[in-house]
Amino acid sequence: MKKQTVSLCVFIDAFGWDLMKTHPFLDDELRHKQPLDTIFGYSSTCDPTILSGLLPRDHGHFSFYAYDPKSSPFKHSLFIQLMRLVPTSLSSRNRVRNIASRIIKKQLGYTGYFNIYNMPFKLLPYFDYTEKRDLYLAGGMNSGSPTIMDYARDHAVDFFLSDWRSPELENLGRLKTALQDPQRNVTFAYLYMASMDAILHQYGTVAQQVADKIAWYDRQLRQLLALARSEYETVRLHVFSDHGMTDIDRTFDLMSIVEQLPLRFGIDYAAVYDSTMARFWFLRDGAEQMITETLGKLDCGAFMDSRKKHEWGVDFPDNRYGDAFFLLNPGTLLIPSHMGQRPLKGMHGYAIDHHASVAAYATSEAMSQEPKRLDDLYQIMKGEIDRCLSNSQSQ
Repeated sequence: MKKQTVSLCVFIDAFGWDLMKTHPFLDDELRHKQPLDTIFGYSSTCDPTILSGLLPRDHGHFSFYAYDPKSSPFKHSLFIQLMRLVPTSLSSRNRVRNIASRIIKKQLGYTGYFNIYNMPFKLLPYFDYTEKRDLYLAGGMNSGSPTIMDYARDHAVDFFLSDWRSPELENLGRLKTALQDPQRNVTFAYLYMASMDAILHQYGTVAQQVADKIAWYDRQLRQLLALARSEYETVRLHVFSDHGMTDIDRTFDLMSIVEQLPLRFGIDYAAVYDSTMARFWFLRDGAEQMITETLGKLDCGAFMDSRKKHEWGVDFPDNRYGDAFFLLNPGTLLIPSHMGQRPLKGMHGYAIDHHASVAAYATSEAMSQEPKRLDDLYQIMKGEIDRCLSNSQSQ
């Protein structure tokens, strides 16, 4: 006898609306496809919103670094002090930094996603790292807010959660095994597919590698649906992304412009240079005026005003992530930045109303109310869990 119902929620990183609407993708399975407004920031912002249904100012996640020298977990690290002595020509290499990241993460006991990226070792003691805990485990959110996984746990739902650290094929295999397990009755599955993001960063949006990957997802999900239907009477499918991807057509060295000003890092100001924005903390009188007037003359971007910060949900009450955000124009990449030194073909984290930023949502089910933004995905997933709970209670 078949099991009753399973809801498959498939998260394909960076599979935005511009891609979904232009490439064949499960066209005979997904009766509804639509654009979905993203959240300002990066995956470190978007993923907590998907899981919690909250905006960044409420769940407490945004970018990985926040100026906080008093609470910096890096300030007493002997390993970091030793790495400051290593020549930059060596310590700036990606391989070295990846190894250093693993060592620091183990020393600190963090369970969340951790990477120091291109942040200079000498600057690390000025900053706190903001994703210390695994978002998918209980207590993973900075705000302490519950996630959809917590909701499933609290209601004793037999659910499948893929491991964000594992390759896609491995997670697909584990999900198939869980669906076929006669000792289980998985009614809700959350499958995270991460590789598209890396492909788009490397090749941009129009490369053949992108089309090939979308076709691969199509094949893999068809196989998954076929297996699920052999085990369950009803299979419900939801596919969504966290953001799109913008092709890069310009790089800009903002860091050197700021560093030429007669200001001292850590005394007059502090800054984090993300891939698509620079975030500033003004520590002494005069620093704000000097930085805002200097950058205000540039054509590569603009400072966000308070109204836009509020509309986009990043008006953090304590200015934890910066007193001012200088956002680059879509297609412009900060090089160098604290994220990297080499240009990429694609990037996300631009204005959320730019067409290439928009995420995507699709489902096999008829929609009574369409989601508008990433935070609406929580209610969709909660509705799937509630449906399964209702079905089990009626049996």
